[in-house]
Amino acid sequence: MIRALFLVLCTLGGVPRTASAHESRPLYVEIEETEPFTFEIRSKAPTSVGVDNLPTVSLPNDCPALSGSAARPRSRSTKGRFRCDFDLAGRTIDVDYRLFNPSVSTLVRVKWLSGATHTTLETPKEATVTLPKREGFGSVAREYSVLGFRHILEGYDHLLFLVCLLIIAGTGRRILVTVTGFTVAHSITLALSALGKVSIPLAPVEAAIALSIVFLAVEIARDDRESLAFRYPITVASSFGLLHGFGFAAVLGETGLPQTEVRAALLFFNLGVEVGQLAFIGAVLVAFWLVSRASSVVRGRAIQLEDLRRLDVPAAYAVGILASYWMFERIAGFWTS
Repeated sequence: MIRALFLVLCTLGGVPRTASAHESRPLYVEIEETEPFTFEIRSKAPTSVGVDNLPTVSLPNDCPALSGSAARPRSRSTKGRFRCDFDLAGRTIDVDYRLFNPSVSTLVRVKWLSGATHTTLETPKEATVTLPKREGFGSVAREYSVLGFRHILEGYDHLLFLVCLLIIAGTGRRILVTVTGFTVAHSITLALSALGKVSIPLAPVEAAIALSIVFLAVEIARDDRESLAFRYPITVASSFGLLHGFGFAAVLGETGLPQTEVRAALLFFNLGVEVGQLAFIGAVLVAFWLVSRASSVVRGRAIQLEDLRRLDVPAAYAVGILASYWMFERIAGFWTS
């Protein structure tokens, strides 16, 4: 069953992903906390909005203006300074167009006094925008654990590497030790890279990750039980785990770390990755158990792991070919990125 997952992941790895784009630029609103509960608000309307229909961005009534004006704007760019009696975090602001809603999205960027920044994009149907709450341990833990969990399950190259490790490790105890070595290793480089202690260009890292899959696929196809990979799988897993950690760190690089809860974000992102790994391994074992039970009912004999060994070579070639394609594609990106 584990071997059969090779082919499924190969198919998923080749599925292209589409992206969508908006036809017009959004209304841009920037809110910056310059002093406790004191906010500087800047807005810029896109050219698709007529000058006779420029919007007014209104704060709650307990936020009187210190400078600027809440009156109807006469230019596309506006600026004002407000002092609120209460915190704006979690509260709403209104976007009111003078004549009609021109079906323009609203992009709001909030920068708190702590240095933390949040960006939200509201659809054209929304006339109010709810500002994000200030970062807290609970919200950071939830957000970054989900991010790590989702990343590992969407990272087909990481999953293929993990499946290769499972096949090479073989038994339950060796699997536990091997996966633990991989986890500890990538946690180290993830933290070092995310905190800016070590910096490596992403393109070579991604190419090397693909190469690590090719290496394991070759080892499986050769089936040399005296090779380094089969004799000491934890050594191979830990070595390549250091490399994969830089790949995980790239996700945090795109998302960013919250300035007030850096350690919590790192911890829970990593926990999310580990939970995702365990969920994937658990799904593999459950799938094998179900197939084995079905075989026992239909054929009168349960499928054993040894029965699937004949799939090793064709599966290893399939994985090796796909990983080689990824590797050369990523190498070619050195000169196009």
